[in-house]
Amino acid sequence: MSLLLTELKYLFKRFVLIANVLPAIFGLFIAVHYYNVPFTDYWVELLLLLFGSGMLVAGALTLNNWLEADVDKLMERTKQRPTVTGTISLKTVLILGIVLSIIGQSILFMINLEVAIYGFIGWYTYVVVYTVWTKRRVTWNTHIGSLSGAVTPLMGWAVIDTAIHPIPLSLFAIMFLWQMPHTYSIAIRKYDDYARAGLKMLPVVKGFHVTICRTNIYIALLLFIPLFLENFHPFFYGFFTIINIGWLAIGLSGFKHNSILSWANKLFVSSLVYLLTIFITYLIFVP
Repeated sequence: MSLLLTELKYLFKRFVLIANVLPAIFGLFIAVHYYNVPFTDYWVELLLLLFGSGMLVAGALTLNNWLEADVDKLMERTKQRPTVTGTISLKTVLILGIVLSIIGQSILFMINLEVAIYGFIGWYTYVVVYTVWTKRRVTWNTHIGSLSGAVTPLMGWAVIDTAIHPIPLSLFAIMFLWQMPHTYSIAIRKYDDYARAGLKMLPVVKGFHVTICRTNIYIALLLFIPLFLENFHPFFYGFFTIINIGWLAIGLSGFKHNSILSWANKLFVSSLVYLLTIFITYLIFVP
């Protein structure tokens, strides 16, 4: 049993799985706070969102492993995946990915149509547009992957009401812009792996200087997000700006850093702290 759980841990990329489900849960909590509705009225929907999004993301990640089994053999960071070691057959991985995706999507339909649509958009852009069409061809594959992750807070908000609203749309924009620096930091840290596998990640194709420039552009764009939000407490705007400036300072330090790897590690860790801080800030100060 422990061996199976270990294999599933690598197959589902547990940290990526958690990182995609948590924003959906935050989206729901923020909406509950904003509309001032009793949380107890939505505990069933919370469970459906948790299991539905979890299974849909797990299905997408499993299919990603199946589709990239050939390049995963070339990278150190993926050498323990069961699609590489052969402990789980590729046919089983394919079936598991399809079944998880169908069950997850079906559970989201049980909440409402809008949640299910956002779930499908995330799944389709990640599995088809990102993994199949762009990751091996163009450097802007990162933008496609960012789209799939950015819909997750919309899913959570849509449990309560339509996500066509400034607050969840601002969370979508934050998630989209945030994922570029976050992903670039990973691509720098695992530069040799991506170069060996021939994947079109920005640092591999365009070099480190271009990557640092674009990293700072996306972080700087985050400074404008509060301009689209109204009625928040003044402290929200001030704290949001301070957090963004702090992360931008880390990004800009890449131009003078002695070690590109050290800078990428700092950028990676700070990206996780940044995103968690932003979601908690929304949760506390949402009007």
